[in-house]
Amino acid sequence: MTDPYFRRQTLDDVMRSVIEEIQSNGEWINPSQGGCRELTGVLLEVTDPRARLSRTETRGKPFSCLGELCWYLAGTNALEFISYYVPYSEYADGDVVFGGYGPRLFDWKGLDQIANVIALLRRKPSSRQAVIQLFDALDIAEEHRSIPCTCALQFMIRSDRLHTVTYMRSNDAFLGLPHDIFSFTMLQEIMARSLSVELGTYKHAVGSLHLYDRDMDAAQRFLDEGWQSTENPMPPMPLGDPWLAIQSLLKAEAAIRVGNLLDAAVPAGLDPYWADLIRLLQVFRCRKDNDADGIKDLRHKMSSSIYRPFIDKKLSECHKRLVLHQDEPDGCSLKKASSGKESSLEENQRCRRKSTLSN
Repeated sequence: MTDPYFRRQTLDDVMRSVIEEIQSNGEWINPSQGGCRELTGVLLEVTDPRARLSRTETRGKPFSCLGELCWYLAGTNALEFISYYVPYSEYADGDVVFGGYGPRLFDWKGLDQIANVIALLRRKPSSRQAVIQLFDALDIAEEHRSIPCTCALQFMIRSDRLHTVTYMRSNDAFLGLPHDIFSFTMLQEIMARSLSVELGTYKHAVGSLHLYDRDMDAAQRFLDEGWQSTENPMPPMPLGDPWLAIQSLLKAEAAIRVGNLLDAAVPAGLDPYWADLIRLLQVFRCRKDNDADGIKDLRHKMSSSIYRPFIDKKLSECHKRLVLHQDEPDGCSLKKASSGKESSLEENQRCRRKSTLSN
């Protein structure tokens, strides 16, 4: 490795740089999760933390990224919650993911680490003690199917900007990295708004940054898409305390995920920034239900145009799926293209059990 420091403006640029470096100079190892090439002792920096979404066809995954963020913010490690967005059963101990970050962020040994750090930085803005611990010594005292890959998050206010440094023991450069940078930069912006300071830069320190052999071809397809635009970051989070809006987001997410769509309406008066996030979750649900008309309706309601390519991709997937299901022999109707009527929720749920749809 020629230089362990990768400073780029966007997530896509960081990913491109590190994948190329791993391909060229990564050392091959064979850990428990399978053969991979790795770099050790790497520091990544995203100078525009709002450029947290990949604009590529290969790794543009705002729906699962947002779902995982909601899983954290809800303070839960329930397998059923995260499995709606991301396949996680192989990492679960029963019906929970032992290494899930939600309880560790908001109720770790009785302590709300988020609230604790916000209070500390309000008292002492220049503090170097604002650290959230996610990895615990007990995590390796006995075997678990999942332990935290993230060791700690540190928040520092310098020149009225909130900077964040994440410390990772291990990070998958292709699958895990985009989700981690999305969630942690969103948390960074939530903290900045809570502290009434501007957003700084984001640094991501990794002990083992790796690319699995099984993902090499997909990673090459990512590279083959070329350099992506740096002109389309997410819009700024609204000024002011974000936590009431976050509660609205989480309430809507829970209703959407379990199918209570009447309870999932965007609350009146909610800022368009947060309303768009709820609509993204609704788009994901419509995709699962093969509701192309619902996706079209939501697309027109979006306030920000930056999400449109992701929504259009879900709409295209939906149209392709509808064609495949037009002539199902068992009569299962996942909102067939030939019918203008919506199938019932129960019918959609029965059909989804027969055909798992991925993000």
